[in-house]
Amino acid sequence: MRIKVDEDLPRMATVKLREYGYDVVSVTDQGMGGWKDPDLWEVVQIEQRFLVTADKGFADIRHYPPGTHAGVLLLRPDEDGVRPIIDLLEQTLYHYDLASLEGAIAVASPRGIRVRRA
Repeated sequence: MRIKVDEDLPRMATVKLREYGYDVVSVTDQGMGGWKDPDLWEVVQIEQRFLVTADKGFADIRHYPPGTHAGVLLLRPDEDGVRPIIDLLEQTLYHYDLASLEGAIAVASPRGIRVRRA
């Protein structure tokens, strides 16, 4: 599965996803830091990658309807900081194969995951 990690996530998120065997590139590594969401989204679509982000805007089904893209995983920890994000990502990866979320918008929090499909 091909994944793009948004710039709002720590570098460790890319490392963790690779540890789980995913084909991962990051916005930062590709020199796309600071890009506007529509421009970034266009590249994500061209590359046909599943987006992992903490940007709530990408979970808006009016702008990013499920079934029209490779998928989005929005990480919403209860606390700010690198550790809560990484802990939530690890918890999500432990319980879900991200391939099962393809084409959906999934919002992960410490209480579980909510998935919106087409």
